[in-house]
Amino acid sequence: MIPPNWRYTWNNSADPLLVRAHGLAATIARPSVTVSRPTDQGPVLAYGGLAHGLTHVLPFLEQRRGTGSQHSRRRTTWAELASGRATPDADLLAVGVLRRDAPGRPPRHCLLLPFRINLSVPVGPDPQDVLKRLSRKARQQHTRELRSRARTLEVATSEADFHFFYDGMHRPTMRNRHRDAARSEERQSALVCLFRRGVLFFLCESGRRVAGMLCRQEGSTLVIRLAGVEAGGEEPYRSGTYMAMYVLILQWAAEHGLTRVDLSGCEPFLSKGIFQFKRKMHPEVALPGNHFREKRLVLRVLRDTPQVRDLLTANPALTFGAGKGLEAVYFHDQDRSARTDLRWECPGVSGHRTVDLDEFLAGLPGSPRRSLTGQPTLS
Repeated sequence: MIPPNWRYTWNNSADPLLVRAHGLAATIARPSVTVSRPTDQGPVLAYGGLAHGLTHVLPFLEQRRGTGSQHSRRRTTWAELASGRATPDADLLAVGVLRRDAPGRPPRHCLLLPFRINLSVPVGPDPQDVLKRLSRKARQQHTRELRSRARTLEVATSEADFHFFYDGMHRPTMRNRHRDAARSEERQSALVCLFRRGVLFFLCESGRRVAGMLCRQEGSTLVIRLAGVEAGGEEPYRSGTYMAMYVLILQWAAEHGLTRVDLSGCEPFLSKGIFQFKRKMHPEVALPGNHFREKRLVLRVLRDTPQVRDLLTANPALTFGAGKGLEAVYFHDQDRSARTDLRWECPGVSGHRTVDLDEFLAGLPGSPRRSLTGQPTLS
């Protein structure tokens, strides 16, 4: 049995030797491709290449498609994935590759994306500076509800507190929010690698614990790793509970001499709900420090259909631009407006551009018509 510390280090360390070992391991196995067919209307999706995409990329795209899925999987080759020949019956193909194997310039009908992005907030010595990062509306709500709900931050230290959080908050929240797509740190790993090497916080309202976050301390950085609300309920999302907890933890970090709070990462799409939520704290967007830093995602359109156009329009992406930093890409056509309501402005994102789907998809087989499914809702 692999010790939890070893497994955690393998998955999360930024050590260059381990990052290179990940790359070596990725090239040993023959790649596979998984095709995801909708049980109702929607584009046929496919993912191939680096195995982590089956737990990060494909579930996100399926969620945004908004229907049930039927999977089929087969072995393929890197050459077939690079050309799109691996899945002739798919509408959209995502391929996870190592940075060294990524195209210097995206081929026609393709986008080159980071595999994942990381969000973090620098903190200074003054805890009040944290509030200045918030919008006026979010700042006013936080101040108002801090008083009206008698919110306080508790630092918990016993293993009983850990199990209370893990069983009563974290697991129910993951189950209710993500269902079959839920993924998290196993209990023993969370206990050994997070709780014993970090801090467990509870947000209390009038003395009752309503939410919690388990963080790991790495030098002067506090890394937020696991979160949850009481019984996994929905009410805390409507009452600003999560935002209050983030603000209080950022202030705690400032008070205790830390210089950065790592908010963790997500897929490189502006429609990712957690990106839009955390963007309210004006975090810095960067490539992850661990093995994901050396991974890339090539998103290739294979067929021009109304459902593909709906999906691209509803999910603006963060791509590698011509200059430094990332660039937001918004799609549109005469029937679909660019989703500029999904904001991109963050340090680390240098700008944005809009792309006409008629130009981007020109030459592909298909029958573009007016939207049949409408725009998927923001998750």
